[in-house]
Amino acid sequence: MHQSFQRPTARKIPLKKDRFADEARFLRSWLERPLVVGAVTPSGKILARTMASFVDPRIPGPVIELGPGTGPVTDALIRRGVAQERLVLIEYNPEFCQLLKRRFPKATIIQGDAYDLKETLGDILKEPAAATVSSLPLFTKPMDQRLELLETAQGLMHPSAPFIQFTYAVVPPIPARSPHYRSKASNRIWRNLPPARVWVYNKVNHP
Repeated sequence: MHQSFQRPTARKIPLKKDRFADEARFLRSWLERPLVVGAVTPSGKILARTMASFVDPRIPGPVIELGPGTGPVTDALIRRGVAQERLVLIEYNPEFCQLLKRRFPKATIIQGDAYDLKETLGDILKEPAAATVSSLPLFTKPMDQRLELLETAQGLMHPSAPFIQFTYAVVPPIPARSPHYRSKASNRIWRNLPPARVWVYNKVNHP
């Protein structure tokens, strides 16, 4: 089951002071459900821009974002040149969904479980996605579930589309070596708190 929100009005750009409110929301959500939220604060601007930089806005199709929270990566994707109408945001927290609906009214916002991606999306996607951008706390899930998420996401995208995931850990959230996908990593982003790295996974298309 999922609930979609769409409203065709102009986007309200969040003010800088909203950053403090967002941090309070994240902290409260983390205290209530640490294994679901996974982060104490929203992604910093540099981390968000780094994640968005791996998305090519010229590639057609929707861009799926998993665990957008209060929307810092969403905002970076729009600044990158991805039209808001192309964004499909899957967020588990209903309070964050309402906030995202106000901030990104032209995006498709789905309240649901990103780890059950096909069921949550239902028939939302009408064409292959151009990218999947994830802020999910993958290390809270067993490895077979992480691999299943990657495989499911790749099945919903263009053959060469990226699955983009950030992590605070020093090791990749999904193994870097595999015959089924290629991987690459950004430099460690020391100015983010805590420092983070972005991993990008692309499916290997065997002849």
